[in-house]
Amino acid sequence: MQIRIKQGLWLLFVLGFASLLWLAPVWTPAAAQQPTGSIPTVTGTVSNHPLITVNNPDGANVRAGPSSYDYAAIDWLPPGATASALGKSPADEWIQIIDLTVPGGVGWVYAPLVSLSPGFLPVVEPPPTATPQTTPTINPTFAAAFQVQTTPTRLPTFTPPPPLATLNFESSSGTGSRIPMGFVILALAVIGILGAVISFLRGR
Repeated sequence: MQIRIKQGLWLLFVLGFASLLWLAPVWTPAAAQQPTGSIPTVTGTVSNHPLITVNNPDGANVRAGPSSYDYAAIDWLPPGATASALGKSPADEWIQIIDLTVPGGVGWVYAPLVSLSPGFLPVVEPPPTATPQTTPTINPTFAAAFQVQTTPTRLPTFTPPPPLATLNFESSSGTGSRIPMGFVILALAVIGILGAVISFLRGR
């Protein structure tokens, strides 16, 4: 009987100790506090170079060279981003900056989109433009479908017009013996005067 009581007490002791271990909070070492500081930008800044600051509200594209047509955009800078300037294009329209996220670590931004801190910038020659991987060719079948075949026509021969007929007007004055009109008028005047004189004499 006493052995069973001892065994029961021992079992209760073991179960109690196990429950204490199970319910005890796990101790974890506190992590060391990380030092605070500014995170460097992906473009990178160098103290001895002038800095550019993007002042365009839409940001600025970073291109592989100083042209929007000959070079592709390789990165984008948000408004307010800064970067170190390395040089400028011969026309002062583009600025070469440090960009650690692009191949070669440098890119070009359009100068009117950024503001530049005081400092000297050397003129940097543009890099060579990218060579297209394929040369565009024209399919002759498609080209023939858009070609209009024109049949050459011979121009009509020139026929000179007939000669212009000129009208000749002959004078209507005859060459025969005609009484002049003045003489007729004078005779009628004389006859009228004689008639008037005769009428006057008879009236008396």
